[in-house]
Amino acid sequence: MNAPYAQSPAAAPDATAPDASGDPARALLARLDGLRARVTALVEDRSGDDPTADDPLRGLYLSDEAVHHLLRTWPSGDDAGAAGAAEPGSGPARPGDRLAPLAGRARLTELDSTVLLVALAPDIDRTFEPLYGYLNNDVSRRRATVSLALELCGVPAHFQGARARFHASAPLRALGLLEVEEPERPFLTRSLRVPDRLIGHLLGDDTPDAALLDLLLPMPEPLPVTGDAEDFVRRLAARLHDGPLTAYLRETREGDGLAALSHVLAAAGVDALRCTGPEDHVPELLREARLGGRAVVVSGLPEKPGPLVRALTAATDVTVLMTDPRPYDPHWSPTDPLVLDAPARRAGGAPAWRAALGADADGFDLASAVAPYRLGGDRIQRAALTARALAVFDGTPVTAEHVRLAARRQSASGLERHARRIRPAVDWQDLVLPDKPLVQLRELALRARHRDRVLGDWRLSAGGGRGRGVLGLFAGESGTGKTLSAEVVAADLGLDLYVVQLSSVVDKYVGETEKNLERIFTEADRTDAVLLFDEADAVFGKRSEVKDAHDKYANMESAYLLQRLESFDGIALLTTNLRANIDEAFTRRLDLVVDFPFPDVDQRLALWRHGLSRVPSAEGIDPEPLAREFELAGGSIRSAVVTAAYLAAGRDDTVTADDLLEGARREYRKAGRLVPGEGGW
Repeated sequence: MNAPYAQSPAAAPDATAPDASGDPARALLARLDGLRARVTALVEDRSGDDPTADDPLRGLYLSDEAVHHLLRTWPSGDDAGAAGAAEPGSGPARPGDRLAPLAGRARLTELDSTVLLVALAPDIDRTFEPLYGYLNNDVSRRRATVSLALELCGVPAHFQGARARFHASAPLRALGLLEVEEPERPFLTRSLRVPDRLIGHLLGDDTPDAALLDLLLPMPEPLPVTGDAEDFVRRLAARLHDGPLTAYLRETREGDGLAALSHVLAAAGVDALRCTGPEDHVPELLREARLGGRAVVVSGLPEKPGPLVRALTAATDVTVLMTDPRPYDPHWSPTDPLVLDAPARRAGGAPAWRAALGADADGFDLASAVAPYRLGGDRIQRAALTARALAVFDGTPVTAEHVRLAARRQSASGLERHARRIRPAVDWQDLVLPDKPLVQLRELALRARHRDRVLGDWRLSAGGGRGRGVLGLFAGESGTGKTLSAEVVAADLGLDLYVVQLSSVVDKYVGETEKNLERIFTEADRTDAVLLFDEADAVFGKRSEVKDAHDKYANMESAYLLQRLESFDGIALLTTNLRANIDEAFTRRLDLVVDFPFPDVDQRLALWRHGLSRVPSAEGIDPEPLAREFELAGGSIRSAVVTAAYLAAGRDDTVTADDLLEGARREYRKAGRLVPGEGGW
């Protein structure tokens, strides 16, 4: 008998990654050649002094002659690709060997490695089956047992240190590398089985476990990063070089953590398995990571993350990186991971877009086109593919409009449950406004594009947890162009406009209004869109003296809104018919207040002409008398032109002066005003 194996980790030239330069199958067969020599010696020893060796029913039934025939015809070491017989599981690692690197990563002892080799031998070479049956004294038991494994390793069956290697908490079983079957049998006669996935890995098969095929997702390609994100990537990548790490990244916006981790892993040169929702398959996931020396990335935790986090943080030998929008809760696990805030994605990111678009980005001003968008690396790549597909469909090179449309489609939003989406179909030429509000509107769009540079890079944020949102108030009478202006700003930024339905926000029950608003702001923070609170007086009105419970809770709603606006990172616009109705505390937090004046005669004439610009009109028609006589806002003028257009369409004719006059009169009547010149012009 040989001396028991030492309880130290198996030595290997490279204990971190398999050598891909050789053939893993030949390397494993070479290891089995050493096991063959040990099995041969044990059979010879057993048959030489076994009094039942000549019993024709021994083991029911494998004769001694049959056993020796198997040994004589067993493939030689040269046939197996081995350099010569060796101790099972020992000797120098051959090129392509995967057992030694796995033993190093999983901290397996030499005894553990040999037990694995003994247990998997019948799955690699069928000639082991009858010999194991003979040595087990039962030809029906063709797998290694605990007793046989210890005997082949030269370890006495009573040696407690060796028996402990088969315990459920020992590395072989705890890491999912070995199964001890038949718990109802005595300990020494329990069968050993190696999972098929481990055998496939040792033979060179890198196909993931079948249980994980529907759960694994590709990591996004890392695109260029700058500023704080670059420093974050550098520091976390350096930490990964020091050994396995468990970390939790809280992301402000969905995808921030995953985008950062793709850069970190690339910088550290670490492969990863990205998984979502692996609650029922954590053992398989961790085993797959151990086999390939890869990290585990879990993006998006379940609603109750405690069991999953506990299982992942218990794996101290595997790098586990989790990312989720929720703050980490210490109750999830008794072992805390390294908790970090994922760097927020900046709006724009032209270098990342240029890397994704390549030469297709050369035909337009890319930086201006992508300035409002805060997409992660995977979303940018998908948007680039969509933009190319749209350009092919249109038969043109990629344009800024293709990129904007593709980017909007990547900004999935749950806002439609609380707001009405408008896909802008207007531009600056559709606005007929005096110079002052027009200049302010363009400044609002400018702020939205450059807020990260001014408030972030140039450190002009006010601090105190304030966000980088852009907030504007549009004040003016009904029909003066407030909503249209919001749509034009959204169109200029290449974003969708979401008009908040106040009926779905305001609730009579205490606290429900705040909850509804929080859902809207949270969703808007993670969406590239412009949020419009139309008729904002209902939720942004002035606080009043507390005289009853209604006043108290109304003031609480206002206080909540004040705090939430300060931490908002998106673009929000408020409209009101009377600026004085808005609480001064709100206006102080606004970036711009744009007053929309009631149009004078010249503005009204311009509005009439703009409305008629696309309408077939009678020759010589002049709306100047209407502009002078009818004091209508822009919205009412548009409605009057629409009425005139319907009248003309009903006659299958062009719009006449009488049609326009009738449209203007109807607008006056709708407003309950006296109609000038009822008898005609």
